[in-house]
Amino acid sequence: MEPTPPAEERILRAALQRFAVDGLSAPLRAVAQDAGVSAGLIIHHYGSCERLLEACDRQALEVTHENKLDAFTGGSGVMLAQLAETERYAPVVGYVLRRLQAGGPLAQQLVADFVVDATDYFEQGVHAGLISPSRDPVARARVLTEMALGALLLQLPAQRDHLDLADLPTWLRSYTDSLMLPMLELFTTPLLQDSSLLDAYRTAAASGDHTPTTTEGNTS
Repeated sequence: MEPTPPAEERILRAALQRFAVDGLSAPLRAVAQDAGVSAGLIIHHYGSCERLLEACDRQALEVTHENKLDAFTGGSGVMLAQLAETERYAPVVGYVLRRLQAGGPLAQQLVADFVVDATDYFEQGVHAGLISPSRDPVARARVLTEMALGALLLQLPAQRDHLDLADLPTWLRSYTDSLMLPMLELFTTPLLQDSSLLDAYRTAAASGDHTPTTTEGNTS
């Protein structure tokens, strides 16, 4: 018989599931009931509901970081779909969707953390010969992450009050199946037939007609 996890771990697991199912406004007493603890014990370990949400953010980022290789060809949306197919990850994926749905500073920070992670694993892909180098790796990672998560958010089944975690993997798989072909085509076959627009943009930027917002680490 497996030992009972520590209270702090039980609380975090229960919080991820409860927030995924009912949204981030789910009451602490519901989390406490799910975890088999008192609401006071949650406050003892995490201090407040916001601190508990921050712990959930860290857990979600850790899980996606551990599975970052799955995003090489599909981006964040595909990675979340693959994670959700593993039953124990469905609450994490549901939580990420709820966090994006809620918006606000913590959602912005979570997306920023995804971008940092994406920059890292795209760079690994470049070194492995799987991904083409970028003139601005951070900007590319940010655009691809925001595109993937934004597209996912538009189709989010959690627009309703209650999210069925049992149905989540099926929905995500159907969603990613519908976009896999056009996405891979876009990534492997250039949308534009030549580089004239890019060349014109870079020429204008160099002449001072337009100053693009860039990040450190650009290459020419």
